[in-house]
Order: sequence, then structure tokens, then C-alpha cells
Amino acid sequence: MTSAKDRLIVALDVPTAVDAQEIVYELGDSVEFYKVGLQLFTAEGPRIVSELVNSGRKVFLDLKLHDIPNTVAGAVKAASALGAHMLTVHAAGGSKMLKAAVEAARNEAAAPTILGVTVLTSFSQSDLQESGVEGEISHHVRHLATLAKAAGCGGVVTSPQEAQALRSALGGAMAIVTPGIRPQGSDARDQSRISTPSAAIRSGASHLVVGRPILAATNRLQAAKAILDEIAAASPAPEVEMAGKRPA
Repeated sequence: MTSAKDRLIVALDVPTAVDAQEIVYELGDSVEFYKVGLQLFTAEGPRIVSELVNSGRKVFLDLKLHDIPNTVAGAVKAASALGAHMLTVHAAGGSKMLKAAVEAARNEAAAPTILGVTVLTSFSQSDLQESGVEGEISHHVRHLATLAKAAGCGGVVTSPQEAQALRSALGGAMAIVTPGIRPQGSDARDQSRISTPSAAIRSGASHLVVGRPILAATNRLQAAKAILDEIAAASPAPEVEMAGKRPA
């Protein structure tokens, strides 16, 4: 059985390496998987990823790459050299870009799992329409997820509300990484499509990305342990047990 620690990704959505190090120290051995996103990566650069990897942690490098295929391939190679465990690219970048990312990762010794980002969890139906995409969010998410699978991506990023439908459509081998996780009673803030940890796991998510509910807690360790306990008790479906593993 995949442990709860393998499923929980704590988002280091902070402005400096010092802030990130404080969080990692406070959470100790209870958490081993961390997200480095645009804010922290822009402020501190590749060094913060290397430091986390060298300390024995796994890194979900959430850069949401979206550029011409050759540029994205180069960025994937650089991320692979840093030891990132997972790396995000926008599925809306199209098949050529996605395939270039997958191929670049495949050629590296320590290949990160390439995740296709579908529709951001902050998007509502009206936001999607404003961007020029007609139809339901769920339909567009499924379209982009199918595109990512066909290109060879190891997983997708989507809101927990779409996880169940995607698990049925994609099968058990692909990772489904879900931001927008809010324990019962938490403030949704800028997220539109959210879920509790247990509901997301039961819907088929393989990994949960949690930021503010842990980072803003009075006792971060206690908050993380409560979420880990909820994940462990959620009894995930057997077919998601191997999802999101690093390619051989």
C-alpha cells in the first residue's frame, strides 16, 4: 500500500528559502514531498530544489511550462538534472509540446514524472468561458487529460471535483494530482473547485497538494498530521496504488 506520506505534497508557497526551510524543519520526518512553485523558484532559483532533494525530500516542481516544444524540452532536461520528482507542463500547449517534454524526460537518468495541467483550480465556469473555451469545465478537463495521456505523460493535475471521472477515463497507471484541498471548515480563498482530503482520495486522486491549511496553521505539524491521518483512513481504490511512480 502506498503510504499517506507518499500522497501528501506540501506547497512551499512562500517568498524565500528561509521561510521554506523553516516549514521543512517544523514538519520534520512527517512530510517528505514538497511543491516548489513559481514564487519560490523565481525568488531562489534552482538551488532551493537541489537543497530539498539533497536533504532526502521529493520535489514537485510546479512551473506549468508552456512554450515551444524545443524550449520546454530544454527546461525538462534542466529540471531532471536538479532531481525533481514531478514536473508540470500545460496540457493546453498541445501534443507536440507534451511529447517533447515526455521525450526529454525519458532520455534523462533521473526522469521526472511529467504532469499535464488541465484547468486551474481557481477557474470557475465563467472564467473558462472568458478565456474563449466553450462548454463545461469537466469536458475540457477530460479533453486535456486525454491529450496528456496520448502524449505519454505520467499524470495530470486537476481539481478534486474532476478526479473521479478522470480516474475512470485514464485508468490506474496515471497520477492524478489535486490542488484545491481544504479540510472541513477551511476557507476556500482563491480556489473555486475544492474538496476535503478524504473525498479527493476516494475520488481517485493519487496525490494531494496542500498549502495554506498547513502553512497558515498555528501548529503546522499538527495540521499536517491531521491531513495525513485523513488520507490514511480514506481507503483509496487499489488501482491508484502505483500511480505517479517515477518511470523505470
